[in-house]
Amino acid sequence: MTASVDLADFLPAYLAEAEELLGAANRHLLAVEASVRRGIPLPRAVRELFRALHTIKGLSAMVDVEPIVSIAHWMETSLRHADRAGGRLPESSVEPLMEGLREIEQRVRQLAAGKQASPVPPGLLERLEALEAVALGTAPAKPAPVPLELEATLAARLSAAEREQLTTGAGPGRRAVRLDFVPNAERAARGITINSVRERVAKLGETVKVLPLSGPAAGGGSLTFALLLLTDAPDAALVEAAGGEPATVHALTATAPGPVPAPEPELPPSLVEEEPEEQRRGGGTLRVEVSRLDEALERLAALVVNRSRLTRAVADLTAAGAPTRELVAILQENGRQLRDMRAAIIRLRMVRVGDVLERLPLLVRGLRRSTGKAVRLELAVGDAELDKAVADRLLPALVHLVRNAVDHALESPEERRAAGKPEEGLVRLACDARSSGLLDILIEDDGRGVDARAVAARAGMPVPQTMDALLEVLCRPGFSTRDAATATSGRGMGMDIVRRIIVDQLGGELRMETRPGAGTAFRLRVPLTITLLDALVFECAGLRYAVAVGSVEELIEVDPARLVRSPGGGSGGAVTLVERRGSAVPVLALETLLGRQRPDGRGGPGAKALVVRQRGEPVAFAVDRLLGQQEIVLRPLEDPLVRVPGVAGATDLGDGRPTLVLDLATLGAARNGAASSLAPGSGRERAT
Repeated sequence: MTASVDLADFLPAYLAEAEELLGAANRHLLAVEASVRRGIPLPRAVRELFRALHTIKGLSAMVDVEPIVSIAHWMETSLRHADRAGGRLPESSVEPLMEGLREIEQRVRQLAAGKQASPVPPGLLERLEALEAVALGTAPAKPAPVPLELEATLAARLSAAEREQLTTGAGPGRRAVRLDFVPNAERAARGITINSVRERVAKLGETVKVLPLSGPAAGGGSLTFALLLLTDAPDAALVEAAGGEPATVHALTATAPGPVPAPEPELPPSLVEEEPEEQRRGGGTLRVEVSRLDEALERLAALVVNRSRLTRAVADLTAAGAPTRELVAILQENGRQLRDMRAAIIRLRMVRVGDVLERLPLLVRGLRRSTGKAVRLELAVGDAELDKAVADRLLPALVHLVRNAVDHALESPEERRAAGKPEEGLVRLACDARSSGLLDILIEDDGRGVDARAVAARAGMPVPQTMDALLEVLCRPGFSTRDAATATSGRGMGMDIVRRIIVDQLGGELRMETRPGAGTAFRLRVPLTITLLDALVFECAGLRYAVAVGSVEELIEVDPARLVRSPGGGSGGAVTLVERRGSAVPVLALETLLGRQRPDGRGGPGAKALVVRQRGEPVAFAVDRLLGQQEIVLRPLEDPLVRVPGVAGATDLGDGRPTLVLDLATLGAARNGAASSLAPGSGRERAT
């Protein structure tokens, strides 16, 4: 057993815990900042921020990440005083605390990447230490220093923050001790390792440092772990936590610390002692690595494909006259069980949209500082959830849209005053989960809006006449309305990336509405999950295809006698229309879009049509016949050489042959180029 091996075992759990705590710390610090500006104390947020940093410090000490321990310690110290002052945190303390959180996050990312944590930046600890005096309003009255009874070689391995913590952390009923744990094979067989000891000891006190010591040890070992603790537990409990003898306990201070010169206010019954930490954070929640959920989903996907094969085999037996009634009943029951299992696994993979977006307030705060604009971010996401895989792909697009809104769309305070607007601009993000398995997202601002003429001049083309056409220009690869890059959002060339994520990768929809001087709104629609889908299977030009049920608005019959041709149709020529509940809907022959011909050479649209929304307008895609609905496993086409707009991926329907899964809206837009010529609203401005 070595220290490095122990650290590697403990690191994944540490990283997951640290990431969660940092998210909470950022959230609480933003809340504290907002309350400080209003002059209102927010004791609970200060207390929760203290708790998060206190736990980060303890966990970091357990895995020996000294830079994070030092940063967290001084942040925690200033917050302790703020909590004792009823949650009143000086405004000047917010920025150094933000800086401290950023530095901790950076080091956690370094550890996650397999790197060593960087040393603390010069001057940071001094700035954080000075916050203590700011919080007190005067120079701090520290407890009389107590010498540590620790070998010089061990004392040299402690940082200043750890020595400070040990010498001042002890008090009435609480002492600084050294607990020696000696590992060996027999203890390891009983599950007693340094990791299990760390966890047990964490319940008895505060771990300041764990030092591995090589050399002869009690009990015939050659390695000892010295755990330096602040605890109120008796020696016997500590020895038992370390697996019994030869574990030993030594006091690190000869006497209890003397009385402090100026007694501090009573500690509110709310800090760490208020509630056991493990109990507070446990909550019946089990953290699971995403890779394990991916593995479970992959196994389920294999079962779904096998069931399709079994269904096909049973159908063949039935067609051959074999008695399959009992087999069909079993197959139906198996189908219900698979659907239940699918729902259970999908639920495990769902994450709250609010959790996904928890860093956006921090992003906007940074943009406020870098752009000098007054911005308020409103999040109205409710309890909506979506698949972790979708969330990971979606977040960069949302970050880009919010960043663009602040940097490009919102005016400066002077411009807003001149326009009769409030100095503070608004960026609002709202989302709504639909029963069809789609998530609608709205990102809007009250800024200057998109100047279509300026965009056209920049692109060297006529002024776009529709919102879709304007969005097409904005989403051109490399297009920018700026001559020079900014540190905030570069040259603003990321809209093509946003559309690639939303439309190409997620099979969703991106739309825009804008009014000069009033603001811009982006409407996104993405699937809640992208791996296991309910799909409609149909035949077109002799081949089978599938399309996600959630993307289809309606199935209609196509009566050739009731089809009409529009007189013009713009750049795409005349358009075939079909009447649908009193409205004319464009009909596209899917075999034409796919560049195929029917085996019998017959022309004209098929007998059935799938109605989907293409940029907000209904469009019917005519197919030859519908084959049914079934659950499919979507396999995205990752290779860019075979990726085609309008093809979401491939699936196995049970016959072992790949079947293309189509994204009809994207396919129609891609194959027709000027898609606006197909829409019934072509040529007219959409309501803004």
